[in-house]
Amino acid sequence: MEGFTPVSAILGGAMIGGSASLLLILNGRIAGISGILGGILAPPSGETAWRAAFVAGLVLAPLAYAGLGGSLPPVTVEASFPLLILAGLLVGFGARLGSGCTSGHGVCGIGRGSPRSLAATGIFMTVAVLTVLVMRHLVGA
Repeated sequence: MEGFTPVSAILGGAMIGGSASLLLILNGRIAGISGILGGILAPPSGETAWRAAFVAGLVLAPLAYAGLGGSLPPVTVEASFPLLILAGLLVGFGARLGSGCTSGHGVCGIGRGSPRSLAATGIFMTVAVLTVLVMRHLVGA
């Protein structure tokens, strides 16, 4: 938790919540990234443009921020490429199995009071804590 700043965390959380709320209120859509991205790969009729714009915004917003003089945190990945591929496939499988990802269930579902999302987010967080425990303290990776 080096460099934690509560003000930026609160503002970032408010922006994420506000954006997810606007997407739901104005378009009737849930801001679940796995569902939005999956819909680009197999789009329902008339759904491709807004999904592509949403994903493009996820990629382009930090680049625009950096272009305007903001500083992005350094990113270091210490895992091997095959491990990253395996992790990505497992996350994708889990998102399909759980009928959504952390953004859909954790941000949008909990905000809507969905019991299914409360349960899914509890499971996500429990598995995340156990994964860190096993990988960092038992396996030593």
